Amino acid sequence: MATKALIFLGLVSIASASVKLQELFSWNALDWNYPDTYSKQQAILSGGLVPENALPVGIERWKNKLFVTVPRWRNGIPATLNYIPLDAPYDPSPKLTPYPSLEGNEVGNCESGLNTVYRVKADKCDRLWVMDTGTYGYDPNVTNVCPYSLNVYDLNTDKRIRRYVFRPEDIVSTTFIANIALDIGSSCDDTFAYFSDELGYGLIAYSWEQNKSWRFSHSYFFPDPLVGDFNIAGLNFQWGAEGIFGISAGPIGTDGYRTLFFSPLSSNTEFAVSTRILRDETKVKGSYKDFQVLGVRGPDSHTTAKVMDDSGVQLFSLIDQNAIGCWNAALPMKPQNVGLVDKDDVGLVFPSDVKIDDQQNVWVISDRMPVFLEAELDYSDINFRIYTAPLQTLLQGTVCEPAQRYLQQPAPVTLRKQVPQTLVLNNQAFGNLVTAGPLPSAPTIYTPTSSVYTQSSPLYSASPRPEVIASFRQLYKNNGPKVQSYSSLSFPRQSSVSYIPGRAKKPQTTARSPWWPKTNYEIYES
Repeated sequence: MATKALIFLGLVSIASASVKLQELFSWNALDWNYPDTYSKQQAILSGGLVPENALPVGIERWKNKLFVTVPRWRNGIPATLNYIPLDAPYDPSPKLTPYPSLEGNEVGNCESGLNTVYRVKADKCDRLWVMDTGTYGYDPNVTNVCPYSLNVYDLNTDKRIRRYVFRPEDIVSTTFIANIALDIGSSCDDTFAYFSDELGYGLIAYSWEQNKSWRFSHSYFFPDPLVGDFNIAGLNFQWGAEGIFGISAGPIGTDGYRTLFFSPLSSNTEFAVSTRILRDETKVKGSYKDFQVLGVRGPDSHTTAKVMDDSGVQLFSLIDQNAIGCWNAALPMKPQNVGLVDKDDVGLVFPSDVKIDDQQNVWVISDRMPVFLEAELDYSDINFRIYTAPLQTLLQGTVCEPAQRYLQQPAPVTLRKQVPQTLVLNNQAFGNLVTAGPLPSAPTIYTPTSSVYTQSSPLYSASPRPEVIASFRQLYKNNGPKVQSYSSLSFPRQSSVSYIPGRAKKPQTTARSPWWPKTNYEIYES
């Protein structure tokens, strides 16, 4: 892999509309940290670690941790939930560290292990919400070893604080849950989580306070039969059965509730429903008309993930276009109001997940998933990338950029007669009017609150490197050692060429020779 050159962009970059997502990490194939060299060698020999079988699909940032999920679609995945320490010396291709531990990712351990995790969400209460599907393998060779369960971790202690197994009536035979959206109300206890059942065509709501879940059904959760054809990375394939997938919760409205935005994967249409409906179990029946059709994003706008910030701007992956799209919810949902914040036909082949952290930084992971599933990846090439950029920078110059809002100031009192000198003020911001009373200030630009964590952490810290050719912007100050930030750096696009998939190769499986070797589990026993 070519060494990245670090280039300082400074104020010129921030002001330029050409500033896009900056590549922070990249891999030809994933690798893991083990307690010692011997453990890793044993894992390789037993088949517990097969780097070429790993595909990252989800990310989430919390303070000094960047979480990365790897589903167990094939054998040799030591941990499905992992993180990269952002306060470690910079490594362009870091090894993944199992979270909360290697033992906590044990396959088949339904009580304390994790089998397959797709996407996770961190909240302002320092909790990590993790959905374990309880499966390993990929369709049609999927094995259910544990029930669907919600696992919530205290990020300050790295301890699991709750495990909730979904009720039988919440799950159908085809259930496949990959995405989570959170809805926090007046307190941490007043939290609801929503889960999209892609292949079961349902939406599951869960109340933290009640510790209970319920399932909604609606025709808007089904795929659009007219747009089930996909063309990505030179591959043409059909995912016509993919229903409700990407979901995102908007800011709290004037009525005290959020709006949940959602769309099927095999669809170009955006839908919505108020969380007032989803929070009420009695609304499971008879709420058909409470769900709304917002409009169409446009052609070739299949999306796997979406997220909305507190200003009402939504970011979403555009997997057909190798791009990240945006939409300002203050505008009608139609093609002319959908913008592109970045597009790259090499680096952004299948942007699988997109998140916005508490410091308003955007994180994107791309993984060439269709090539991995439908053909075969070239592991001499870069296959997986993680990008980041400030949200404000990405939105500049797009149709999604929020309009500046001003707070009304008291009108100055214009004096037409002489007044004592002590009361005469000259305020140039208001046209040199002679005013009396308190000095009126210029209009104040209102910025929605976005910092939701009680503490912040640097975007990424590192030891000094020769290729760093300029100073870094300090993100915050705390009681710990000061660190440097890579947020103002440009990581040039890799010079790799577009991958041309070869003939599809599928794992050979028989009843006598399962693809998942039993020896894989021996490594976890201690």
